[in-house]
Amino acid sequence: MSQESLQHIRELDTALNNARQTLEIVRSQIRSGRVDPVYVEQRLSAVERVLADVAENRKQSSQQERLAKLYAVSQVIGSSLDLQTVLDQVMDAIIQLTGAERGFLVLQDDDGNLKVTVARNFDQETLGKDGIALSRTVTNKVLQTGAPIVTTNAQEDPRFAGQHSIISQSLRSIMATPLRVRGQVIGVVYVDNRVRSGLFNEADLEMLDAFSAQAAVAIDNARLFSATDQALSARVEELTMLQRMDRQLNETLDLEKAMAVTLEWSSKVCHAQSASMGLLDPDGENMRLVTHTGAPDSFSSAESLLTHPLVQQVLDTQAPALDVDPANPAQMVFVAPVQRERRVIGVIALSAAGSNAFRDEARALVARMADRAAIAIENARLYDAVRAANLAKSEFVGVVAHELKVPMTSISGYAELMAIAGTVTERQQGFINTIKNAVQRMKVLVSDLNDISRIETGQLRVDSSAVSVHDSLAVAQEGTITEIERRDHRLVVDVPDDLPRVLADKGRLSQVLLNLLSNAYKYTPDGGEITLRAWQDGDWVAISVTDTGVGMSPEQVAKLGTKFWRADNGLQQPGTGLG
Repeated sequence: MSQESLQHIRELDTALNNARQTLEIVRSQIRSGRVDPVYVEQRLSAVERVLADVAENRKQSSQQERLAKLYAVSQVIGSSLDLQTVLDQVMDAIIQLTGAERGFLVLQDDDGNLKVTVARNFDQETLGKDGIALSRTVTNKVLQTGAPIVTTNAQEDPRFAGQHSIISQSLRSIMATPLRVRGQVIGVVYVDNRVRSGLFNEADLEMLDAFSAQAAVAIDNARLFSATDQALSARVEELTMLQRMDRQLNETLDLEKAMAVTLEWSSKVCHAQSASMGLLDPDGENMRLVTHTGAPDSFSSAESLLTHPLVQQVLDTQAPALDVDPANPAQMVFVAPVQRERRVIGVIALSAAGSNAFRDEARALVARMADRAAIAIENARLYDAVRAANLAKSEFVGVVAHELKVPMTSISGYAELMAIAGTVTERQQGFINTIKNAVQRMKVLVSDLNDISRIETGQLRVDSSAVSVHDSLAVAQEGTITEIERRDHRLVVDVPDDLPRVLADKGRLSQVLLNLLSNAYKYTPDGGEITLRAWQDGDWVAISVTDTGVGMSPEQVAKLGTKFWRADNGLQQPGTGLG
């Protein structure tokens, strides 16, 4: 407390003591019968001034107390952005400020109607439905005029005395003021007391009006925060849904599976009872029904999809459309185009009951899903085209490899006959040997191509049986020993005599060993060493081919198995990269 306030209190106490003394002197004069009128008048005037000072001080103290309360509750209502918490805090603060029996926050809904949002009593308890009874006349008038209202006794107030709510609820002291934000009235603060008359006055109304202005801002902020939070949550949920859909679409290149995933998510978003997805052929004349879910309806066939008026509208406008299904007025139909490079390649058609079946947000989300479906369709179509081209290539290679065997057999046969048909010179024999070697290399190449074709088309046969490892090793050595000796390599064979038979394809095992030995002598500089080993390792037989050649880098090893690829190792050796 300031020094000025303390001085004022001391002066007021002194004046009150003087007033008491004055009253005693006046009483004494009256009892003695010697009353001095002039003196009494002066003293009573002094007492009157003291009473006026006391009244003014009381008024200032009451005003300061109201301001203190107003400041305290203003701090409370700014402590939260949760809408319901703010509403409860506002109502409790108003009841505390006014001393009312009950308090109501009446807010306008989206249609402009008043709705009781909060109903509380003096004990800060939420009123049940039975306790929500207030004067609609008062609240409607405040909402219409935008002016606050106070009545000390509504039963006798000519403005309200005849109203049914006033009489039936025995309402007496009532006070109401508008909640105003950004120049608009968003609701009404209403307090009352059904027992006491004269509870509220103009000063109370002024304070309530001041507080309501702050409360309206707090309520509006909480509303905005709640709306923003809801919008953000909806957006996060939408992005999460799209992310999950993208993950499922990226897991497959199968066209029908990708479309089924898209239709499943679209139906879930719109709560559709039936859904169809169709794709147009490249010329846009015919539509193929890719997938359909739910009960049969006007979209459950390719013909009905293409001829449905709403689908035709979407194909013409390239924009989503919503309308009542002409075949079933109880159903709403939504059709979204699937577009790629500004061209409609298909549609998503959904059907659901009720006029509110397709919300704006749901339709927008389905449109975004359709965009993602277009990418998946394009990827699946490209994959199918590549797979078809690869299959055609494999089939062509297989046919060519098969057809090449006939001329190669003829060339090889006639080369053999040339030596039988008559005497040939040494030079001519060299030519014949060159022909034979070329035909042999072509046979290996054709055999490799034929195997690749069979592998890619899934027609490669592997006939397993009990095979002698020694026999397969002997075949591989026989096929490569000439080249090994020609290059002056030393072949070291470390194979025990007691190796068991193995379960394998005899021809394929010999082919693999032949390829390994072939690579060993090709990529080992002349005069190197090649080691062929075999040993039993538990239930398995292990075979290894090692050499002293150039070898391969880790990067080159990682590319092994790639068709037609050969390592660049500086040695120019014939081959196809298929071994």
